[in-house]
Amino acid sequence: MLGARCLFRALRSCSSAPCPRHRPSSKLSVRDALGSQNTSRERVKVQAWIRSIRSQKEVLFLHVNDGSSLESLQVVADSSFDSRELTFGSSVEVQGQLVKSLSKKQNVELKAEKIEVIGNCDAKAFPIKYKERHPLEFLRQYPHLRCRTNVLGSILRIRSEATAAIHSFFKPSSKTKIPKENFFNVPAFLTVSGQLHLEVMSGAFTQVFTFGPTFRAENSQSRRHLAEFYMVEAEISFVENLQDLMQVMEDLFKATTMTVLSNCPEDVELCHKFIAPGHKDRLEHMLKNNFLIISYTEAIEILKKAAHSFTFTPEWGTDLQTEHEKYLVKHCGNIPVFVTNYPLALKPFYMRDNEDGPQHTVAAVDLLVPVVGELFGGSLREERYHVLEQRLARYLDLRRFGSVPHGGFGMGFERYLQCILGVDNIKDVIPFPRFTHSCLL
Repeated sequence: MLGARCLFRALRSCSSAPCPRHRPSSKLSVRDALGSQNTSRERVKVQAWIRSIRSQKEVLFLHVNDGSSLESLQVVADSSFDSRELTFGSSVEVQGQLVKSLSKKQNVELKAEKIEVIGNCDAKAFPIKYKERHPLEFLRQYPHLRCRTNVLGSILRIRSEATAAIHSFFKPSSKTKIPKENFFNVPAFLTVSGQLHLEVMSGAFTQVFTFGPTFRAENSQSRRHLAEFYMVEAEISFVENLQDLMQVMEDLFKATTMTVLSNCPEDVELCHKFIAPGHKDRLEHMLKNNFLIISYTEAIEILKKAAHSFTFTPEWGTDLQTEHEKYLVKHCGNIPVFVTNYPLALKPFYMRDNEDGPQHTVAAVDLLVPVVGELFGGSLREERYHVLEQRLARYLDLRRFGSVPHGGFGMGFERYLQCILGVDNIKDVIPFPRFTHSCLL
């Protein structure tokens, strides 16, 4: 209380004394304000939303947040400010001085000279309630408002950081990003991949990638599927074995994750603490171990010997189901595992034939990870003209003129976020989830 009185006297003396002409306030984000080393009464302006409000007899305390950080900025104001419009969820512009905080909970606080309410918020009608930890299932009903919660704010900041990290991973190696086209003058169809366009470009650039939305017209409402999702895809020329391709996949996963952990520690901690307790240790386990490699044939043998009742019976020549993928990861000690050399009949025409006798497999690889199962899918591409000649007439020109051995892969970005954060449902790691029978925004 003594600290509050001292602060009140300081605020009152500022408001009652003749005020000199001030320099214009510099605009700061909440993140920059919290990290400011200059607390010599620098005049600043912060625009944000009220996360909490507490009124004492002589002092008014606000916590405001603009989405730039998990932590909010404490604003201290004279209680003479009209607090009736200062409600949870309201947007405000606060001008004042950054000062060293008297509280041990934060280094700096903003001593308000002016508070302007930009947009009112009726806290009673607002579905997001102060100090209430809403379940993720509840928040899915409000895709237009859920980004204002701590948990979705953290996930979206992590998503932004992971996006930047992926671009950074590809950029140093002179990989060329290929833009995706969104409108055409010819009939067009939904595609889950930009891979065929990347293959075109890999005939002129040795390493290319794309990162953007893709679409799936699959009638599925599972925790792993969306009708619209984001995909990272890469195509690398002069790759002649799966080992080189798998190394790029592993490096991408680990480099991106380390960047996220370094740049968003508080956001990741919130997810691991409240959404997936214990997942921090599982993620560290993934990062410190080399990813494992087994063949499809070995995977089927492991599943057949399992003392586990599967819904889908594992048989050679059938695709691996989610239950199989998760079991294999668990069997491998919850370390990500590459499964290689799938039956030719299960895979698309462009995957390279291993020419391995009666089993007849192709040089394909999937990366299975905890929480989601399949995260990456890739292969060496069939670059031999004579092999493709009987498979597909179109596509052959890419093999007639300067063809090279090459391979590529795709990674579902939302599944990646599920994997590192331990989020069970894919609908909670994308801003606006769209899936069968649901397109709220």
